[in-house]
Amino acid sequence: MSDTRSRIRDCINREPGIHFNDITRELDIATGQTQYHVRKLVSAGKLHKESIEGRTHYFPPTYSAWEREAIALLRRETTREIVLYLLRNDPAPPAEITAQLDLARSTVEWHLSRLIERDIARKEPVKSEDARLVVTLSNKQELYRLLREIEPRLLDRVVDRFSRLTDELLE
Repeated sequence: MSDTRSRIRDCINREPGIHFNDITRELDIATGQTQYHVRKLVSAGKLHKESIEGRTHYFPPTYSAWEREAIALLRRETTREIVLYLLRNDPAPPAEITAQLDLARSTVEWHLSRLIERDIARKEPVKSEDARLVVTLSNKQELYRLLREIEPRLLDRVVDRFSRLTDELLE
C-alpha cells in the first residue's frame, strides 16, 4: 500500500467521521490525489464512506452503521451538547433542554429529530403537569464511548454556530 494511502487510513483511524476536505487539509495532499486514494481505499473495503445529513464522512471499517451515524451527528457541536445534557439529565422534556442549553426551540427540535431518526434518542410520552413528552437516549454506554473518541472539528463548530445564530435571529 502506498505511503499516501497509509497516511489517509491513519488520519481516518485517528478521527473517525472526518470530512474529505479535512483529510486534504490535515495531510497537506492535493485534492485530486486525496480523491484517488480515498476511492481506492473505499473500493477495497479499507474505509467506509457515508453521506449523513448532506455531508460525506469517512470511517474505519470497524464501526457499525449505527456508530457511524452517531459519530457524524456528534461531530455537530449542538447535537453533542444535547447528548451530553441528556447523559446527565435523562430523561428530559424538550422545553427543559431548550432552556438549560439556552437554544432556540427550533434548533433543539431539529437536532432531536436527527437523533430520533437514527435511533440514538427517542421521545416517550409521560403524564406530568410539566411535560407531555420526554427525550431519552437509546444507548448511553455506547454514546459515552463514542463521545470520548471524537471531537468536533473547527469547521463543524463554525457551521453549527452560524445555524444557531440564524435560528435565534428568526425566532
